[in-house]
Amino acid sequence: MSEGAAYVYVTYIRTTQEKLWAYLTTPEFTREYWFGCTAESDFRAGSSWKLIYPDGKLADSGEILEADPPRRLVIRWRNEWKPENKAEGYTRCTMELEAADGAIKLTITHALEKPLPRSLMIEAVSGGWPKVLSNLKSVLETGAPALGKPY
Repeated sequence: MSEGAAYVYVTYIRTTQEKLWAYLTTPEFTREYWFGCTAESDFRAGSSWKLIYPDGKLADSGEILEADPPRRLVIRWRNEWKPENKAEGYTRCTMELEAADGAIKLTITHALEKPLPRSLMIEAVSGGWPKVLSNLKSVLETGAPALGKPY
């Protein structure tokens, strides 16, 4: 992967790697914390991947590049609904799950596949990931999302 714009987010969630993996890869679970959106894939390397809005419209699409349950998931990811983000091409989203003192450390690295000094897509995910992951953490630890409204 070329050097370019990137966003990294780290959070610690009191759960197991297996349960966190299930929440990252099961449509019924993604709906709970991703503001009604579902991630559709069989989450095997080479498989297609889609993020679908609650109204059925395509939000993002791509391909599963790596899947090592319950430790690592890499998605080639392109925004489909915002022309200026789509024009930047694909990004690579790496999700790493590791045990850390009674919790699971989740590291998300979302980076452009081509070098750009500034990226509208990376700016967008830097605002979106904290909301999505706050909801994920809250759902897994308390049973309810932290935020009720999408971006």
